Amino acid sequence: MFAVIEDGSHQYQIEKGETLTVDFRADAQNGDKISFDRVLLANAGGASAIGRPTIEGAVVEGEVVEALAKGPKLEIQKIRRRKNSRTHTGHRQKYTIVQITDINVPGLEVVEQSEAEPAAEPPATSEPAETTEAPAAAAETEEASTGASSSEAAASDDAASDDAADKE
Repeated sequence: MFAVIEDGSHQYQIEKGETLTVDFRADAQNGDKISFDRVLLANAGGASAIGRPTIEGAVVEGEVVEALAKGPKLEIQKIRRRKNSRTHTGHRQKYTIVQITDINVPGLEVVEQSEAEPAAEPPATSEPAETTEAPAAAAETEEASTGASSSEAAASDDAASDDAADKE
C-alpha cells in the first residue's frame, strides 16, 4: 500500500515503515506523533483512490525519529573583481525525520499478495525449447563430420594464405 501526501509545498510518495525527511517542525520532539491529512492519492494493490484535491477522511500517521536533523552546509561566496570586496555566508537547512506508522484511507480495498503466495506462473510447455548453436559450435560439428581436426583446419588455412601471398 502506498500513498502520495502533500506537506508544505512538497509531495511525497510513501509506504508504511518508510522514513521521511520533512521540513523542520519546531514543536516536534522525538517520539511525538505527526499526522498528515493532505492525502492526494492512495493505492492498495487494486483500484486507486484519487482525491480532488485530497481524499476526504484519509490520514497518514507517523512518529518523529529525529526532531532536528541538519542538511549539508552550503557556502555562498560573492567576489567583486578589482574592488577588494568579498562576502562569505553559509546556510544549513534543518529537517525533521519521521517514520510512517500507518496509512488510513476510508473505503480503500486492500488487494495485496502475500509473500508466501507467488504470482501465477505461466503453464510449462510440453516441448523443450530449441536451442541454436553458436557459430563456433557449428564449425566444430562440420569439422567432426569431415574428419578434420581443428589444428588441421588451421594448418590448411595458413597454407591457403601462404599460397595467396606467393601469387601476388
